[in-house]
Amino acid sequence: MHVRKVVVPVAGWGTRSLPATKNLPKEMLPVFRKPAVQYIVEEAIQADLSDVVFVNNQNKTIIEDHFDYNLALESVLERDDKRELLAQARQVAEMVNIISVRQKRQLGLGHAVLCAREVVKQEPFATIVGDDLMFSSVPGIKQLMDVAESEHMAVVGVMPVDRDKVSNYGIIAAEEIAPHMYRVKDLQEKPDPESAASNLAIVGRYVLTPEIFEHLQELNTPDRRQEIQLTEGLRAMARRDRLLAVKLQGMRFDIGNWVDYLTANIYFGLQDEEVREDLVQRLQELLPCPE
Repeated sequence: MHVRKVVVPVAGWGTRSLPATKNLPKEMLPVFRKPAVQYIVEEAIQADLSDVVFVNNQNKTIIEDHFDYNLALESVLERDDKRELLAQARQVAEMVNIISVRQKRQLGLGHAVLCAREVVKQEPFATIVGDDLMFSSVPGIKQLMDVAESEHMAVVGVMPVDRDKVSNYGIIAAEEIAPHMYRVKDLQEKPDPESAASNLAIVGRYVLTPEIFEHLQELNTPDRRQEIQLTEGLRAMARRDRLLAVKLQGMRFDIGNWVDYLTANIYFGLQDEEVREDLVQRLQELLPCPE
């Protein structure tokens, strides 16, 4: 089971991040020195995925443009002999093969994945949501790929969340069959804390088989929120014992959450020797002095 492509849904409106995302896609919000979506693409590259399939809409083509050459900018940098910046600009354009698919109506994550069907065809594929950043020694998506390839089965990535936050996620009902590995029996989409089967939340990393397309096609009727949920397609796979979950190791930032977004910027600033000292000083100035 060899995975070559990663589907990255980026067509959503980013309403959680308004007004910042009124005219700028959430995935293009800067996280320290890069737009958020570049970290997603870099994770895919580190996992040896060769094709990035953006599922996009007509208003967010700036995302694909970021991974293209900007000849006007390069000309200015070359003229001013800013070779290091020129190399950085060109490196982004040469990162990976980008394929764009149009999601003409924003009907949810399941619909976005279904839109990639003609590009993915009959291959297993990875999926990373465009606003969920994860950092670890082994890339988050690679942790899933390793299990999918050894077990020949679809895998979702999960992490534990506080009980009062389970209503923000898809939650799994599962049995642990090995350290950090679970056989998924059922899934719940944003359950109430009282009825949640666990606190293991799906966190935007999947390795899927083409079987998912059949289930999503059968579900091709929007729910009460006018969305087609990927969770429902995964439930059909789970009921056939065709779905595993892996507890991901690493640090995660949901950039649609303002606390996570700001923390991610601070996290990367603290890793950078050029700004670390000044950043720590400014943060200390902002914090109230203990009495």
